[in-house]
Amino acid sequence: MGRNKLLLEEKTKNKDLSGKIYIVTGANSGVGLETTRQLIKQGATVIMACRRVDAGKQVAESFSNLKGKASVLKLDLSDLNSVRTFVKEFLSKYDKLDGIDCNAGAVIMGTKAIYTVDDLEMTMAISYFGHFLLVELLLDILKQSIDGRIVMLSSCVHAGNEKNRPYVHFDDMNYKLRKYNAMNAYCEAKVASVLYVVELANRLKDTNVTAYSVHPGWARSNFGKGNTFMRVLSPVMAPFIRSMTDSNEESAQTSLYCLISDEACRYSGSFFSQSSVLYSDKYCKDGGWPLKSPNPNATDEKKANELVKLTYKIVGL
Repeated sequence: MGRNKLLLEEKTKNKDLSGKIYIVTGANSGVGLETTRQLIKQGATVIMACRRVDAGKQVAESFSNLKGKASVLKLDLSDLNSVRTFVKEFLSKYDKLDGIDCNAGAVIMGTKAIYTVDDLEMTMAISYFGHFLLVELLLDILKQSIDGRIVMLSSCVHAGNEKNRPYVHFDDMNYKLRKYNAMNAYCEAKVASVLYVVELANRLKDTNVTAYSVHPGWARSNFGKGNTFMRVLSPVMAPFIRSMTDSNEESAQTSLYCLISDEACRYSGSFFSQSSVLYSDKYCKDGGWPLKSPNPNATDEKKANELVKLTYKIVGL
């Protein structure tokens, strides 16, 4: 028996986005690719922020017959200088911005932490720190939009379970003091993404900019295929995978809803989720636009403020 999947209404899918400009990170594959495709299909200009520029340009060629257009700019979220360079280049070419989809992410498997050129733990750097800096540097131009949107990709893993709700270790976000655990690092990065959106929404409540955290569902993308865990799991799950997972197009629905629907802006600061069998909490499995997170560590405003204050220092703002 199949799951009920949350899908965009026709009026949202047919909304004219001509003149709108969006940035999508990790836009050359998976959920980011399908998000980009739909935005361009509806007339938007999408800046594909990609670490692999050649791959991005190759994909962008497939959009040539669509209503909107794509442009590819290099962005390596594991390098804060690359983020600053991307922003500088974007601002030199564009005088408006209507939305940022912080879609890219990573989980760096292994028994030891890997550190970036900025000495940040790699999973947290790609999934949170890089996006944080990107958003903060573009807030001013976003505020000039009549309807600016910010989407931070989180995950169902941020929820944990009744016995173990992940939280951000403010005293050791980069695993300098703790024993490294790859999945714990990923969960913590996703909690941070939800908390950041809580703080952003409060900070931006008197502006035209709204912010959302998103779980796209269990996408059949290339995410995680480079690590041993996923290589082992995939053959075991193969007979059940289609009924338990979502196509990249289905997984893009929640991000798109937050980026372009007229209804989403009523719920700035909220968590939105595709349905997913991976939730431990039963009420979460059907998803929700929005969905109340079962993890109090991801919704606490005091912790959200503390996180942002600390992150400013870490990324050099």
